[in-house]
Amino acid sequence: MSSLLTTLGLQGTGPLTPPLSHTSGYIIFHFLFAYAALASRLPKQYYGIDHNVSPREDIVKYGPKAVASGKVTQKQLNMLKRIESAHANSVEHFPMFVGAMIWAHVAGLPTTEINASALAYTVARVAYAAAYILVETVKLSQLRAINSKL
Repeated sequence: MSSLLTTLGLQGTGPLTPPLSHTSGYIIFHFLFAYAALASRLPKQYYGIDHNVSPREDIVKYGPKAVASGKVTQKQLNMLKRIESAHANSVEHFPMFVGAMIWAHVAGLPTTEINASALAYTVARVAYAAAYILVETVKLSQLRAINSKL
C-alpha cells in the first residue's frame, strides 16, 4: 500500500525524502482530457456528420438532417450534444485547475496536499464527464450536480 501512496505522491519514499510533485503530469492529463479525449470530432467523424468547413455547426445544422436520413439515431445525436457540452465544460475548468495548482505551489502548500487535491479533482472530473456523456434522463443528470459539489 505504501508504494501506491508513494507513486501517487501522497507520501515520500522515506522519513527524510519528500514526495515528488505530480503537478505537471496532472496539468498535461487535464489538457489532453479537455482538448482531445472529450472533443466531439472523432465521434462525429465516426457517425459521418463531421463537416470540416464549419465544425461548430455540425450538430445544430446537420444533426437533425442526419437523424432524418437515418445516419444517426436521435439518441446518438443527443449523446454527441452531451459530448460537446462535456468538452466545453472541461475546457472552461482547465485554466482554473492550472491556476490552482500553480498558486498551491507558490503558497508553499505541502506537496502531499497538492498531489492529493489534484488526484481528487481528477477523479471527480472524469466521473463528471462520464455522467455528462452517459446519463440521458433528467433525474439521473442530477448526479453531475452532486459530483460537482464533492
